[in-house]
Amino acid sequence: MVRRMLGRPHARDREAGIALPMVIGTGMVMLILVTSALAFSVSGLVKASSDQNWSAASSAAYAGVEEYESRLANDNAYMIYGNTAAPFSNTSALTLPTGPQTNPAFGVGASGTWGAVEGSGGRATYRYEVDTSKYSSSGILRIRSTGRVGQATRTIVANLKQQGFIDFLYFTDYEIEDPDQNGDDVATCVKYAWQGRPTPTPPTSACSDIAFGNSDVINGPMHSNDTIRACDATFNGIVTTANNPPTGLRYLKQDSNGSSCSGQVFSKGNPTYSPKVGMPQTNSEMKSETRSDLPIAVVAMPGCLYTGPTKITLTSDGKMTVRSPWTKKTNVAGEPAISGTTPARCGTPGNVTNGLASTTGATVDVLDRNLIFVQNVPTAAGNPNTWPASGADMYPASYTNAVCAAGNGIGYPMSGEYVASVAGSYGCRNGDLFVSGALSGAMTLAAENYVYVTGDITYVSAQDDILGLVGQNAVWVWNPVKVSGGSYSTLLGNDRTISAAILSVAHTFQVQNYNRGGTQGTLTVKGAISQKFRGIVRSGSNGYTKAYLYDDRFRYIAPPKFLSPVSTTYGVNVVVEVKPAFTAAGVPIP
Repeated sequence: MVRRMLGRPHARDREAGIALPMVIGTGMVMLILVTSALAFSVSGLVKASSDQNWSAASSAAYAGVEEYESRLANDNAYMIYGNTAAPFSNTSALTLPTGPQTNPAFGVGASGTWGAVEGSGGRATYRYEVDTSKYSSSGILRIRSTGRVGQATRTIVANLKQQGFIDFLYFTDYEIEDPDQNGDDVATCVKYAWQGRPTPTPPTSACSDIAFGNSDVINGPMHSNDTIRACDATFNGIVTTANNPPTGLRYLKQDSNGSSCSGQVFSKGNPTYSPKVGMPQTNSEMKSETRSDLPIAVVAMPGCLYTGPTKITLTSDGKMTVRSPWTKKTNVAGEPAISGTTPARCGTPGNVTNGLASTTGATVDVLDRNLIFVQNVPTAAGNPNTWPASGADMYPASYTNAVCAAGNGIGYPMSGEYVASVAGSYGCRNGDLFVSGALSGAMTLAAENYVYVTGDITYVSAQDDILGLVGQNAVWVWNPVKVSGGSYSTLLGNDRTISAAILSVAHTFQVQNYNRGGTQGTLTVKGAISQKFRGIVRSGSNGYTKAYLYDDRFRYIAPPKFLSPVSTTYGVNVVVEVKPAFTAAGVPIP
């Protein structure tokens, strides 16, 4: 009866129960899809955040380098600071700054501090390590900077080099002839043209202005603090000048006498403005590199000090022969010097076998990655290199009044040489350096008076060897002539090659007797030339034709302990990314 009352189930009723499992199954699939999408989305957000941190950590590392550069700009001696506990700095002589100069970027280890990137609210940080082990020999500071953002760290290594005279193939302070050579009035002429120096009036030059011409070719960057005059000349590098007129060109299409001319070629564009590069007053700070009593952080190994006229002949076997009769002590202590020593690497003073005062000189190893300074003969009491101005012991052994009356006692002037009336030429007590030969090594030679380049100076290895020549006064291309019947003729063969960075602090780089003796071929300089006044290498049919080529290595390195401008900045010339030096927790990564 019950079955009759309910009746038999319809076919549709039998299929109705299938819907629930289908709904549940579809819901489960949708739930899985939503869960998967959500999980993928969340992981994408995490990865995006990680990618952002990774990129930002690189920027933080670069910010560290820039912050260190700013410290150097404010204090040129800041390279003495660092943390020798840092792996990258453990071969450098450094000290941690203290007090108000404390620098959090010098932190090391998990408990060490980090510097904060300005404007990041502390989210981006950096720490850096400094390597100064190559600074003395090449002028390069190395910095390893690690940036940190979140759990990401990235590290870069950058080389920093002082911007200075050797950034240019040709640098001049004043575009006039040296008043010391021609007698021009210093008060009238030693000022920049753009400061009101008297303008040349054809056919004469008021202050011996010198123009580029005679098909001069400058194959490298050039800067002048003065107004450049150019005629038939080609400049194949970037040319800059401190002359900054409100309108018009920054150079003059005029010859030395102020006459209009043409033929100027500026391959990299017309000269542009760049601030004045300040010349130091003296090169005397280089002399301190020969002191034996300075901390190792200042002078890792003192150079050699020679006294009075000194001749250095470089030989291709990595040695040099030094003749310096007035030298007593080759390292000194105190300022002014009160004591001295004679290390074997500088040669044995005196007229002994292989001695500095012997006729053949002392043969020693090139002072690789170091400096030699030649000083005037001192007369101050207590100086270990002092020679009395009178009396029986006023000369080195074998010297007499006649020796000094005839020259400097080491062969200059040579027999039959005509000596022009140039102040201080071949003085017997002058700190003059006479140098030539083939260099194997890296060295800077500086003189308190003149530097004479007496022959070719070349490198044994054009990639590895490097030389600096710094004269307080002129750097001369030695060019002796003789006179007969009113006519001059040369005592040397033609052509001269000089591979070096050359700097005359107070005067000029110039050919001796440039206006006598006839044409002498080509003067090839491979390196850099810097001078206070323009030097002359040719006059009419006399002297040399220029061939000046920039040593591109000077973009990255400098000769050992080379002199820098009065004020200078550091620029990054090489930067590479390396594996991270620290974890985000600050732990060093081996």
